[in-house]
Parts: sequence; structure tokens; C-alpha cells
Amino acid sequence: EPTVAPPVARAGEPTVAPPVAGAGEPTVAPTGETRGDTCHIDVVDRWGNMISATPSGGWLQSSPTIPKLGFCLGTRLQMTWLEAGAPSTLAPGKRPRTTLTPTLVLRDGKPVAAVGSPGGDQQDQWQLLYLLRTIVGGYSPQQAIDAPAFHTTSVPESFWPRTWTPGGAVVEDRLGDEVIAELERRGHRVTRAGDWSLGRLSAVTSDPRTGLLGAAANPRGAQGYAAGR
Repeated sequence: EPTVAPPVARAGEPTVAPPVAGAGEPTVAPTGETRGDTCHIDVVDRWGNMISATPSGGWLQSSPTIPKLGFCLGTRLQMTWLEAGAPSTLAPGKRPRTTLTPTLVLRDGKPVAAVGSPGGDQQDQWQLLYLLRTIVGGYSPQQAIDAPAFHTTSVPESFWPRTWTPGGAVVEDRLGDEVIAELERRGHRVTRAGDWSLGRLSAVTSDPRTGLLGAAANPRGAQGYAAGR
């Protein structure tokens, strides 16, 4: 019984470029046409209280309001599998997994950052880049968001038709020809996505020692904003 979808590309075949902004989710087309998308918001107040939220799954084009209920049904049941024997096989009482991962970062039990992003299966991957760059690499939040992004497509997508590219890596060209060539030498099937195309991260920060608040937003696509008052 199949538990994973067939790969997008096999050895010797050209790599098929996957959607790069939010694979599997409604998104903004390269032409600028808006089809709707998951969104994300981070907020911190003067007392250091934080929220991180990634609203999704209720787009009107895919999940209209049910008149007698008065609200939209969620769409995350689409992430279950109809094949028997898979970990996410549809079954009574089972809650589907989700790609939505709004994140709070704590230091000594106190929140110091809230971060998140739309992007389907890329959400965790793009956030990992942010966390490594800020916690380990010493980047500022804005530097971490602006730095070249990348993600793997070497696992089946959470959304139908659940395609995947074994060894697939989607990278921003700003990663550099030398690094990209080395990835290809090591066997990765690299898809160049342009200079500013991957990631939809935003973040807010709070320093418990000084009370200083901060915010950073993704410049890609001119869709993200950081504001304070």
C-alpha cells in the first residue's frame, strides 16, 4: 500500500521547480495575482506580553461559510491520507497534523521573541534558519530575515498531490554560485528561486532586562510590515 507519493523528478530527469512561496497553499502568483494565503502576525506590548498567530485554513475560496453554522469549516482535514496504514490515515477521532507553527522563544522562562511565517511545509524550515541565525549566529532579527533563504523538497508535501523531489533543495540565488555549485556536487537537486523569493517571516522581540522592544518583517514581495508605537 502506498504511503508516500511518487517523486516529482527521478535521476536523469530535469528538476521541476516547485511553488516557492507557500507550496500546497493558496498564494500570490509570480504575476502578482492574489489567490489568498495563510497570514502571520506577532505582537508584543509594553509589559512584554507576546502572541504569535498564524491564521489559516478558512479561505473563502476553499471553505465558504456554512449558513446554518455561521462560520467557515477548517481545511486541515485535507492533510490526512486516504491510504490505509499511513501515520496520518483518516480515522475517527484522529486530529490531522498541521504545518502551522507560530513560535515563542523563551529565555529563563520569559518570552524574548515571537516569530512565524506562512508557507506550508516551509514554515518550520524558514523559522529554523531564523532561530539558528539569531541564537547561534548573532544576527539581528532583520538580518536573519533578510539573509538568503533555502528549504528542502526531499519529503512528501503535506498537501495533495503530495509530490516530492528526492534530494531537492530550493535556494535563493543570493546564496552564491560557489555554495550552490557545492550543493550540486554533493548530490542535491538544486532549484534556483531568484534573489528575493523564499520566506515570509516576521518577528517581534523584547529584552526583559532593558524593556527594549523590537520588530522585523520580510521585505520579499512587499507583503510584510513591522510597526511600533
